[in-house]
Amino acid sequence: MLHWCEIGTLKTVFDWTMQLCCPVSEDIRQRAWKISKHLRKAFGFAILPAMAEESLFTVEDLQCPVCCEIFDVPVILGCKHSFCKTCILRHWDRMGTRQCPLCRRTERSSRPAINLSLKLATDVFKQKPEQFMVKSVERCSIHNEELKLFCRKDAELICVACTSSRSHKNHEYCPITEAASEIMKELTSRYNPLKKQLTTFEKLKESLVELETYIQKQAAETAAEVKQEYEKLHTILREEEAARFMVLQNEKDSKTVMVREKLEEVNKSIEELSDIIKYIEPIIIADDLTFLKECKEAIKRTSYTAPETEYPKRALIDVLQYLGSLKHGVWKRMERDVHYCSVSLDPNTAHPNLIIKDELTTVIYGKKQQLPDNPERCTSRMAVLAANGLNSGKQRWYVEVAQSREWYIGVARESINRKTAVFLNPREGFWVISNNEESYWAQTSPRTRLTLKKPPQIITVELDYDKGKVSFSDSADGSSIYSFKDKFTERIFPYFSTGIKEGSILRICAL
Repeated sequence: MLHWCEIGTLKTVFDWTMQLCCPVSEDIRQRAWKISKHLRKAFGFAILPAMAEESLFTVEDLQCPVCCEIFDVPVILGCKHSFCKTCILRHWDRMGTRQCPLCRRTERSSRPAINLSLKLATDVFKQKPEQFMVKSVERCSIHNEELKLFCRKDAELICVACTSSRSHKNHEYCPITEAASEIMKELTSRYNPLKKQLTTFEKLKESLVELETYIQKQAAETAAEVKQEYEKLHTILREEEAARFMVLQNEKDSKTVMVREKLEEVNKSIEELSDIIKYIEPIIIADDLTFLKECKEAIKRTSYTAPETEYPKRALIDVLQYLGSLKHGVWKRMERDVHYCSVSLDPNTAHPNLIIKDELTTVIYGKKQQLPDNPERCTSRMAVLAANGLNSGKQRWYVEVAQSREWYIGVARESINRKTAVFLNPREGFWVISNNEESYWAQTSPRTRLTLKKPPQIITVELDYDKGKVSFSDSADGSSIYSFKDKFTERIFPYFSTGIKEGSILRICAL
């Protein structure tokens, strides 16, 4: 176990020997390294930088930039560049100024401090050079010296000798590490936005792939629903067709029976008359004696009166009943089963928890569905907008609210915020009334409590765009519930929200 006094003693000896430029004995060196490693492991710091032992320096790092030889006594300037002590002093004498040969920064002190890390690493290298890495060195093609500087003007790697050449004279240059750091900052500042753009496009690509898949699914589901609705219409048409054929068949049968009965009566009369005529004809051509004998019976038979038989009236098929205004008749038949609503819901704006049914007239709160987060979709509230908006004129619709314990109905601007939560008031683009557990409110700012005589089953909503008016009334008796008065500057859409009560249903009623 090392004692603090021992650590202090070794550090003092080491610093003293470094300042005197004396070689450190192997015993002191080994003890110093052990102390340094122990402190690094136990306390997170070390007296000596762990460089030579861990080979963090390369051979090139131990070379003086001026003489290109292994450091003799390395000193460090204020700009953090290191040189041999003799090299830097000789350079200053020759130049007449204390400037760094690499960055030209003026050094304040005439006696720069010794770089202890490099001194240690240099001493170790002289004894154990095999512990150091040797990296490949790129050399100047003109001076055959190592490229250690970067010319900012020409954006080229140069050697120290190039700084005095014509091609780079009076240019601004700096050490490679410094240039790399500066350019790295510039490149990073440009690279990061590109990386963010790439991430954005990758997310968009993923969303578009999901969107394409959903479009196929949505088209298939829509086609199935269209087919189902047309099948309902086909059923009505087939029923209407069968009904007409049945009536036609009944008329044909009844009129055929009538004609056949008439025909039987006529055939019977023909037969009876034929028998009388056959009896009288021979008597008429007989001699007088025979005639007189038979005339009494003949006259008696001629007194026969056949029953009156006329050509039947309205015996033909009543074609007008079946072909006259056939389409109109079918349409009137459909009108009993097909209802028209002035407002249809837009499923592409519906919150994922809302299910749209019954030809886009009913909205039900249910389980969350996997739907694209398209810009039109309302995700901040359990809401859905109508498919068509209004930018002039009037429109009226009826909303059945009897099967929803919580609801919000009214109108909203096209530009409402659909992705983040906002207050439902005219300032945010909503003109809405609501109910929550039989507590009715007009969503003004602040809210206005509404007092109703009885809970409405169906509410009439009337929008007058030009007058800037939205009115709510009870459809049962026409009593007014509330009216908003404002000025509209963009398209206004009917707005529906079921709240978050399980099984809540809002239904747009037929006119």
